Amino acid sequence: MKNFFYPLIENPYRDKDILEAIKILKSKKLTIGPKTDEFQKYFSKKLKSKYSLMVNSGSSANLLALQCLINPYRKKRLKKGDEVLIPSLCWSTSLWPIIQSGLKPKFVDIDLKTLNINLKDLKKKISKKTKAILIVHVLGNCVDMTELMHLIKKHKLILIEDTCESLGTKFKNKYLGTFGDFSSFSFYTSHQISSGEGGMICCKNNEDHEIIKSLRAHGWSRGLKNEKKIASANKHLDRRFIFYNSGFNLRSTDIAASIGLNQFRDLDKFIKYRSINRINILRSLKKNKKIEKNIKFIEANNHVKASWFGLPILLNKNINRNKFLKKMEKMGVETRPIISGNFLKQPSVKKYNLIQNLKFINSDIVNNHGFFIGLPTSPISDKKIKKLIGAFEKSL
Repeated sequence: MKNFFYPLIENPYRDKDILEAIKILKSKKLTIGPKTDEFQKYFSKKLKSKYSLMVNSGSSANLLALQCLINPYRKKRLKKGDEVLIPSLCWSTSLWPIIQSGLKPKFVDIDLKTLNINLKDLKKKISKKTKAILIVHVLGNCVDMTELMHLIKKHKLILIEDTCESLGTKFKNKYLGTFGDFSSFSFYTSHQISSGEGGMICCKNNEDHEIIKSLRAHGWSRGLKNEKKIASANKHLDRRFIFYNSGFNLRSTDIAASIGLNQFRDLDKFIKYRSINRINILRSLKKNKKIEKNIKFIEANNHVKASWFGLPILLNKNINRNKFLKKMEKMGVETRPIISGNFLKQPSVKKYNLIQNLKFINSDIVNNHGFFIGLPTSPISDKKIKKLIGAFEKSL
């Protein structure tokens, strides 16, 4: 295994991506501009999403969605203390925007077959206080969206889709991120496409789109559809610097947009390669009796055409995960937890008094026995797969 290295992600930036960025650098117009606008329009067209706005990260996209929901310009806004359901298997910035927006998170366990939110547990936890659900599409997989949307409509709830790990996945031929009222996407280095840092937020109506656009850039009226009307009502102010709303600076750059758009045009090719690599790796892993006996693999849910982020794995309970992963890392195989495990185990949750006296059995299993390895976006050789299988076998 000498000199063998299987990374979570190979360097995703191709020469043609860098050349697109160089074009922007040569233009000397680096901040948000025409290239960002082009990317947003192409993104909406491809996914069939009504509105798309590029931001500096998927985390910022989640923040903007929650901040939009409580914004005074929104006709049907959430109030302080309203309840938002969220899976206990989640990322830090899936959860914290709920808290930062004055709302109350209520955790739901997951389904071990898909690693996504458990719909049975979700049904039990919907109450009169529940106003929204934030789901996390895990590593390219998802729940039964037909059943989830039935619950959403039945209880008149708002749905936020954290699609940061699942760009390109389809459920019944409809892209994830187009079911809910809001959706977030991430273009961080390890994701399905990358712009270095960057993300996208999508929404379905003009009211939300205008609020998000203002929140994204300082609360400015600049670029809003009613910009002239706002200026007319505030003639005592310089129309170029009217702060119409509260806000942040969560804009991306045209440099990031140029790389992201160039990669997004090849998304289907990346999905194909990851899928083929996954099939070949799994086939080889399952042929090995020792591995097959001690490891559980996660398959795509029914009606899901997955855009795999990585290869999630659950070890049998008799295997010491920490020892196993240390051996894997020593043999050159990079690993990481599935999202961040059961987030209720994190010290920040205790510090902010979010602990709920409930059991999250499946999230605990993932926390204690789960991990994932990467899937390259270019063809992987049989020789490399053989070495990867050897690392698994020797680590058990």
